[in-house]
Amino acid sequence: MRGFWKGQYGHTHGLVLVDAFYENLTGPDGTNVVLEFRPDPPQTLLVACVWSHWRATKPGEKDLLSFAIITDDPPPEIAEAGHDRCPTPIKPENIDAWLNPDARDLDSIDAILENKLQPYYTHRIGT
Repeated sequence: MRGFWKGQYGHTHGLVLVDAFYENLTGPDGTNVVLEFRPDPPQTLLVACVWSHWRATKPGEKDLLSFAIITDDPPPEIAEAGHDRCPTPIKPENIDAWLNPDARDLDSIDAILENKLQPYYTHRIGT
């Protein structure tokens, strides 16, 4: 997070509420397969993200609001399904600290991501 998003990490944090997420994989025959992952038991996850307001630099261009969901290494059940990452759900008790970060203390922000919620995920082929 301290690389590409270093201008946002520690400054502009958000949360995305997620009941499921989808990932593309290459099937055995080379076709695209979309997997749907859901926490079990069902719950709405508070997934960490960073956001930015990219300002247009040329006449006629529009500003762009963008965000990126923070991902981490997958738990075993997602890795076994063939995917290499997983969104990072934070614990409810860390909402305020995540949304109001202290840019002078990135280690405490890192700790929120390391001390993430760790639900079990089921998966199926998405529709």
